[in-house]
Amino acid sequence: MPRNETVKELLRTNDVVLLSFLEARLKGEGIEPFILDMNASIVEGSIGILPRRLMVIDEDFDRAEVIAKIALKESGEAPPDEPGAVGE
Repeated sequence: MPRNETVKELLRTNDVVLLSFLEARLKGEGIEPFILDMNASIVEGSIGILPRRLMVIDEDFDRAEVIAKIALKESGEAPPDEPGAVGE
């Protein structure tokens, strides 16, 4: 990621499977997401207390949000009911 790019939070969740799924879908569409707070979660013992954040650069956010919503709908998953959930 170029240093002058700003990022937006696409999703905040404790569900590592959902994060991995959305990360793969976004990469498949040419968007490079990254996950924040992974190390903080590991430090707390990986018991799932601290949510991880899926981030994308601003210019990719709108497209990433649409892709994530479609992926969640296709998988039968509802967007998480948490701050930072897709579409909030």
